[in-house]
Amino acid sequence: MAFFSTLISTVLKMLFIGVFAVGGVFAGKKLRKRKDAKNSETK
Repeated sequence: MAFFSTLISTVLKMLFIGVFAVGGVFAGKKLRKRKDAKNSETK
């Protein structure tokens, strides 16, 4: 039983970290797009 509880907690931690990683990628893309749009307006 201890194996399964450890496995489940590890999988949940991985999913939690994965959600933040994917969110960070999308946030970075959005910020980059906004910065590029700002730079193209000033040229």
